[in-house]
Amino acid sequence: MAKLSKAKRGKNRWIGITVSNPSITRSEMSSLLESGLQGISWKLFDFYEHGNQKLAIIRTKLEDASKARKIINSIEGLSTTTTSGKIRLVRERLTRL
Repeated sequence: MAKLSKAKRGKNRWIGITVSNPSITRSEMSSLLESGLQGISWKLFDFYEHGNQKLAIIRTKLEDASKARKIINSIEGLSTTTTSGKIRLVRERLTRL
């Protein structure tokens, strides 16, 4: 059986998030997102400290991206900074903050 062509595969959106709580851990961040993003397909890829702030990158499906951004921005202490179809671009944009 042949692979699906790139155009026929599911599309993803990578969302860059800044976290205002400097003491939050990766597991706490994952739990926070899990409670907020119920019913949306997502995965936490990067969670790291850059300078004096914590940054995270999650992957969502293209059709869920705008809903996910609204929910993330409504969670206290989290704000979306950038989105892209390529994780490399989100990483570059977050490190320039």
